[in-house]
Amino acid sequence: MADTLSPAQRSERMSLIRGKDTRPALVVRRMLHRLGYRFRLHRRDLPGKPDIVLPRHHAVIFVHGCFWHQHPDPACRLARQPKTRIDFWQAKFAANQSRDLRTISALEANGWRVLVVWQCELRDKEQLENKLREFLADR
Repeated sequence: MADTLSPAQRSERMSLIRGKDTRPALVVRRMLHRLGYRFRLHRRDLPGKPDIVLPRHHAVIFVHGCFWHQHPDPACRLARQPKTRIDFWQAKFAANQSRDLRTISALEANGWRVLVVWQCELRDKEQLENKLREFLADR
């Protein structure tokens, strides 16, 4: 199946995809702030530059897009596979997942607690809030 967009159109569309300050990340940040947590963003001195860093809790939060990081939950409809350039996308997703695993391992080896929030989890705000509270409960 051929791409329905020209290369220039595809390039323009892909350039609009952001890596920081995404809508899902902003939702999580607002929720954390409302719950009284204070945090830092994208600390360069940590592996993977986590989306949210809570130094007081020695915890980091990554907010992953289900498509780009291929959410493994079979019920997630956002983690679909493209129908064109299948080899390219499989390699891309495999590299993203491998990098994610390396990053999480490096952070945990340095004593950080890591939470991954998936884009599809933002649908149920109450459940997400409980997940964040449980993760950040002082231990």
